[in-house]
Amino acid sequence: MSKFKKFIKKYFQHFYYFYSHLGNRIFISFLLNTLVGIMDGFGLSMFIPLLQMADETSAKADSSKMGNMSFINEFFKKIHIPLNLYSILAIIFFFFFIKGAFRFLEAQIRNIYEQYFIKNIRTLNIVGLTNFSYQKFTSADVGRIQNTLGGEVDKVRSAYRNYFAGLQYLLFIFVYSGLAFFSNPQFAIMVVVGGLLSSLLIQKIKNKTKDLSRKITTDSHSFQGFIIQKANFFKYLKSTGQIENYSNKLIENNNLIQNSQLKLGLITAILISIREPIVITVMLLSILVEVYFFHQNIGLIVFTLMLFYRALISLTGMQNSFNSFCSYSGSLKNMDDFNKELKNNREADGDILINRFKNSIEINNIDFAFEETSVLKNINLTIHKNETLAIIGESGSGKTTLINLITGLLNPTKGQIKIDGIDLCTIKKSSFQKRIGYITQEAVIFNDTIFNNVTFWDEVNEKTNSNFEEALKKGAIYDFVMSLPLKGNEILGSNGINISGGQKQRISIARELYKDLDFLFMDEATSALDSDTEKSIKENIESLHGKYTIVIVAHRLSTIKNADRIVLMNKGEIIAIGTFDELIKNPLFNKMVKLQTFDSV
Repeated sequence: MSKFKKFIKKYFQHFYYFYSHLGNRIFISFLLNTLVGIMDGFGLSMFIPLLQMADETSAKADSSKMGNMSFINEFFKKIHIPLNLYSILAIIFFFFFIKGAFRFLEAQIRNIYEQYFIKNIRTLNIVGLTNFSYQKFTSADVGRIQNTLGGEVDKVRSAYRNYFAGLQYLLFIFVYSGLAFFSNPQFAIMVVVGGLLSSLLIQKIKNKTKDLSRKITTDSHSFQGFIIQKANFFKYLKSTGQIENYSNKLIENNNLIQNSQLKLGLITAILISIREPIVITVMLLSILVEVYFFHQNIGLIVFTLMLFYRALISLTGMQNSFNSFCSYSGSLKNMDDFNKELKNNREADGDILINRFKNSIEINNIDFAFEETSVLKNINLTIHKNETLAIIGESGSGKTTLINLITGLLNPTKGQIKIDGIDLCTIKKSSFQKRIGYITQEAVIFNDTIFNNVTFWDEVNEKTNSNFEEALKKGAIYDFVMSLPLKGNEILGSNGINISGGQKQRISIARELYKDLDFLFMDEATSALDSDTEKSIKENIESLHGKYTIVIVAHRLSTIKNADRIVLMNKGEIIAIGTFDELIKNPLFNKMVKLQTFDSV
């Protein structure tokens, strides 16, 4: 990191945050803002000779009464443009026209940079979450993730706008103050002192605003988390009569946010109301002192006054902008922390590509612990290509964790997993995971058409339509879909609310079978279904026997009776492996069989 970057990172953290996204583009905007102020100042300076003409009924301007700004008069004399009424008006028009052109360029560039910044933020969040460690995700605050990816981005946009509006005002203050000091130092010092005293009134308010902003951000995370859970558990809350109590909790949380917002609004109202009285008071006192004590030329005073009026307006504008920025600074801090969290918890990945599964998955001496809790111990297992393997055991025996390790969602604490002899840690996980179909107990249904749910938004053409229909048939859902008015274009609703649990599960299976895959993992995929639906899906899965490498986690032993091998787990260990008939001799397996009623399923 260069010395310049280290310096601004240490002393100007907010500026560095924007600079890290925009780079040197920022300074182009600053340059244009400076040019806007200079053109404005030059244009205003031409009012000095204009006032002289009005005051002294002279047809020409006197450079000696322009103070240090007389160089402008001298410049026009050198290029043979005498300062009379018409030329002065033309020069004023010229300067303000150029000022308008620079302002247009600055505004357009600022808008382009803002869109670039927000696009960059959203892309970083999307990519960061894509590469986020699954293990870290399981313990993450989902409400915070939802709020940061959604509403917080708009707050960061507002922070960006207010911060750079404040910097724009700050530049104007320097330009106008610089011109004022150059033209009339004595008068300028008085106005600056008055301006600094007035700015002290704002400091305490800004600190209070920062505290409120952080509180609003924290409360918003919590509120978003409650909203997500209300939507996810709506059926339970409604059916048990708890929805009103839960809603009261939401309302209470919302009231906290609104109260903080009201306090922020009050602070903003105070700042707006005191802005003009402060500016006018400082100006009037300065004029009185300059005229009655120092007998200064009124034309030069008016010019300096106009500069400082601009500077003071910029000062209050800067204070308001930075105060508004402070109200969003909590969101900016949260976004920065969130980006760092995603980056620091990026999933470890290899670079070896897997194009096809050829032989076997070898699991050698695997242990896995979550923090201090041991979940799996000394797991050794080989899964052969196109084998149907079932994993069974009581709840908490480690079945799903083992699946998560095999699919690369988790990394073992000890031991090694090899895909066709290659350590999974050295494989680019996305290339391996694209070969996987994964069906869980809770079917994943997107709020879109059946076609898009199954094809994952594949392009519509003759080939994809044919593959779509074939996948529906394999998932035993073809007849149902074809009976719908819109067929594959039917919208399924949020989490598939418009169809039954069995239909959702079949569409999930169809989605996986639509893909070009080698593995089909099923984690309790039929445990929530009725017997007829389970039987139908079981028959479909058995028809895939030998075509895919299928790994099934199940409680219902009837669904895995015909598996090539069954892995029996207990308390994080594999205690037996064999066929259904071989394992029936195992006391634990035999007990599980006796506890379940086998029918034709």
